[in-house]
Amino acid sequence: MRRVTPTLATAGLAALLATAAVPAQAVPEQRSDRTGYGTKAPYEPEQNPRTYQKAPAGFVPVLTENVSRHGSRAATDSEDGDLVLALVAKAEAADALTAKGRAFGPKVRALQAAMSGVGYGDLSGRGKEELRDTAGRLAQRLPGLFATIARKNEKIDVVSSGQGRAVDSANVYAGTLAEKDPELKPLIGATRTDVDLLYFHKAAGGKAYRDYIANDQRLASTLKSITDQPRTHSAAHSVLRKLFRPAFLATLSTDDQVAAAQAVYNLYAIAPAMAQESPGGRGWGLERFISRRDADWFGYLSDAEDFYEKGPGFADSDITYRMAEVLLDDFFEKAEAKRAGTSDLGAELRFTHAEEIIPLAALMGLPGSTRGATPAEPYTYADNAWRGSEVAPLGANIQWDVYRKGGTYLVRMLYNEKETAFRAGCVPVSKGSKFYDLNELERCFGRTANR
Repeated sequence: MRRVTPTLATAGLAALLATAAVPAQAVPEQRSDRTGYGTKAPYEPEQNPRTYQKAPAGFVPVLTENVSRHGSRAATDSEDGDLVLALVAKAEAADALTAKGRAFGPKVRALQAAMSGVGYGDLSGRGKEELRDTAGRLAQRLPGLFATIARKNEKIDVVSSGQGRAVDSANVYAGTLAEKDPELKPLIGATRTDVDLLYFHKAAGGKAYRDYIANDQRLASTLKSITDQPRTHSAAHSVLRKLFRPAFLATLSTDDQVAAAQAVYNLYAIAPAMAQESPGGRGWGLERFISRRDADWFGYLSDAEDFYEKGPGFADSDITYRMAEVLLDDFFEKAEAKRAGTSDLGAELRFTHAEEIIPLAALMGLPGSTRGATPAEPYTYADNAWRGSEVAPLGANIQWDVYRKGGTYLVRMLYNEKETAFRAGCVPVSKGSKFYDLNELERCFGRTANR
């Protein structure tokens, strides 16, 4: 969610957003415990591996490939904490803190210190654990494949966006595979960087997308209409009145209140990712300072921004996800090279960011990412299934396992470790199966001309 920088009571902000109403159904319904955290929700696998379907008789795994978002991390900078602590200091000097306000300042300072210790934007202890656990489950899922990789001296390619937390995620993940089976260690290549593939929103292929983000007036006005609602203003006041006395709140403009409440929410949202760095590992307890209802609202605003800027977006445009074709192409190319006998690759492991996972999910039509918004039906929780906490939580991943029997190659997809059907129009090998013939996927995704 974009930050709004307040000037506090001294001057007030320029108008935060132009006033425009969205339908009443924009008020989010209560969802799972993770929804209010948006794309900062820590990772949880979505299916018990013991319930995975078995491959059809005679098929053996010959390749696995994935793309994974980096694991849980510290906030990318100290801006939210700095803003909140400046307000707390100002209120403290005016004897305008509530009891919760007096308790909140030390909590924020401790969280800031922990994030600084980890490194802003870097993997937290929880993030490293998420990657280790996901890699461990991969090894358990495909023991025969990794035994074959070791026996045939096949390669395990590891590639990242080049950003620190993605590189660290790649190294933790690959290191875990090597720990599980030391025979794999010499087969795992050094983590290489491919910006065009795994940081495409900032690479040459993302030029049109960046222009859309910077200049598209429909995008700007839509996000304004969603954000600048009475519900946002009342939620901001609800958050801040827990911390500051009424007379102090009255000195803040509406825009300042929204910016400050947003900063409180952002700290609340990142806190679970930093749980292992909390005192005794017991968590930071920031849920004491923001109600579930208010957190869900600010989570909805964050989801709306991600939906329009990275996800399905407007139904009549593919600008937000067209650039992800380079990544989907790479998935197909690795499987096709295996089928053609031109590849000695046993595993392809990719590590990236939400800015790549979210568009790829939309391009592939993964669950929750199938429907764009229209002017008549803007994005709301009431009428659209897209949720940041489900589409791209921290550590999110998409995995393809490729199986072979003779000249036939099958693909099974896992999305956040849940067996997931390919998009509508793709026909599995049998009704209810999660296995698809590679030829059928090429047809379904319009790749038959590439064969």
